[in-house]
Amino acid sequence: MKGDVWKYITFILVLVLGVFVMSTTLLYLQNQSLSNYVPTNATCKTEVVVGNQTSETALNARIAELQSLLRAIEMERKSVNASNATIAIVPIFGVIDDQTALNTVTTLEKLVKNNSVGGVLLWIESPGGDVGPVREIYHEVMLLKAKKPVVAYTGGIAASGGYYIAVGADKIIADPLAEVGSIGVIYVHFNLEKNYASNGIEVTVFKTGPHKDMGAEWRGLTDYEREKIWNMVNTDFQSFLDAVSIGRNMTINETKKYATGETWLAVEVNGTLIDETGNLQTAIQELEKLMGVESAEVKVYNSATQSYSLGVYGDKALYLDPRYLKVGR
Repeated sequence: MKGDVWKYITFILVLVLGVFVMSTTLLYLQNQSLSNYVPTNATCKTEVVVGNQTSETALNARIAELQSLLRAIEMERKSVNASNATIAIVPIFGVIDDQTALNTVTTLEKLVKNNSVGGVLLWIESPGGDVGPVREIYHEVMLLKAKKPVVAYTGGIAASGGYYIAVGADKIIADPLAEVGSIGVIYVHFNLEKNYASNGIEVTVFKTGPHKDMGAEWRGLTDYEREKIWNMVNTDFQSFLDAVSIGRNMTINETKKYATGETWLAVEVNGTLIDETGNLQTAIQELEKLMGVESAEVKVYNSATQSYSLGVYGDKALYLDPRYLKVGR
């Protein structure tokens, strides 16, 4: 009987995917909203050009995102009882890079299989990071959430890629004065060609293709390369918008109101970008509610192989925020 039910659910999910693909395609043919969207406070003087190839790439990326979510939905979330009433705190601190993703994804994968853990609290203090690592962690959070309740908490900053990860959780709790948001994508290219010339430095490049050194600091970008980079930025931006829209239960147009690249104090966006203001204990209590338990034991997982217990608590670049870019040499 259970197998028949899941076959029916799978059929419904496939049907939803088909409707999504058709509606997205029709929407693109009627109005290329992404190519016409420019945040109200944008200062870049370069015109955004999105060609057919990029629109197709964006569509495929959105389909892949939905497929990932559907796979997560197909997994069952186990009930919490006295034997698995432990809360695991997973810190995600600092700029998110490959090493952060390696540690965090490995830890989350082990927590999915750890039957003694009934819920996970993501403690995020990050201004963001690289696209790949951020998306890897986000997808792992989505798979984890399908099995166990997940709450994200920040006491200082969950911006850009840090916020991208947070929207994968069931709930977001933040200190009232914590910075959240910075929904957007940034790409920085330094053209030091004149600096090299003025210092008598000649650069000789041996490359197998005309664009192998695209983005290198010793030369400027061609028109083709500028368009290609814009396409990449917009595809990543659309993925970010989709994640926030799904995670915060907002329409894309509602999400775009906050997609200016700026951060807000949590108290300013309570009920929209976050669910509730409070401290770490508030987040633990919210997770206990989702788990349906009281006085859960709390363990902090620094890595996939190490953890330490806090006992039972009492009453207590591209996805990088531009302010944190290292521009010095």
